[in-house]
Amino acid sequence: MFNIMIVEDDVNQRKLMQTVLEQYGYNVITASDGIEGLDQLDKKHIDLIILDIMMPRMDGFEFTSTLRQSGCNIPILMVSAKQSPVDKRKGFIIGTDDYMTKPVDEEEMVLRVGALLRRSKIANERKLTVGSTTLYYDSLSVSTDEETQELPQKEFLLLFKLLSYPNKIFTRRQLMDEIWDMESESDERTVDVHVSRLREKYRNNTDFEIVTVRGLGYKAVHLK
Repeated sequence: MFNIMIVEDDVNQRKLMQTVLEQYGYNVITASDGIEGLDQLDKKHIDLIILDIMMPRMDGFEFTSTLRQSGCNIPILMVSAKQSPVDKRKGFIIGTDDYMTKPVDEEEMVLRVGALLRRSKIANERKLTVGSTTLYYDSLSVSTDEETQELPQKEFLLLFKLLSYPNKIFTRRQLMDEIWDMESESDERTVDVHVSRLREKYRNNTDFEIVTVRGLGYKAVHLK
């Protein structure tokens, strides 16, 4: 289970985000400002931070700068009523990983959290092994007993995503939003095309298979 910390001084907003994230199975830790957030980081393992900008004692910009200057690379999703390009640019320059403006769209927040966690997992582990098959992120390649093959980026990320969560069903929309990002003009049929290509490439692989769940989407099954 992932631990997500919400750093937000608005009690109602904090409780709302906490409720939504807990419904999706995340463990949520809360803090009312940056100082309390730093204190929580000393006590608990945190996988991702959702961070407001305008807070007392220590605002979101200072909090982010403090973490990045100390070498902490925990993914940060900055959430703020500030919508100007200057504020967004400042957030990215000092080290935030993503940015949303208030009022927060709950579904979009969950999708962005999932995408950030996926990227963090890949960045930290750099590879994923299933039986005798190994996926290497740095080279976007897949190694089996027979060969090592470099994949197009989207195919690699799709395969990595499915294999990282065996037996978990992902809808086409979820896969589109996380791998193609929410601004993509591609439609959900793109996922079907990429799955077909992966199945063709690994039709003889005995370590895994990609299963179609009728009416829902896809899941990966580990065979060993």
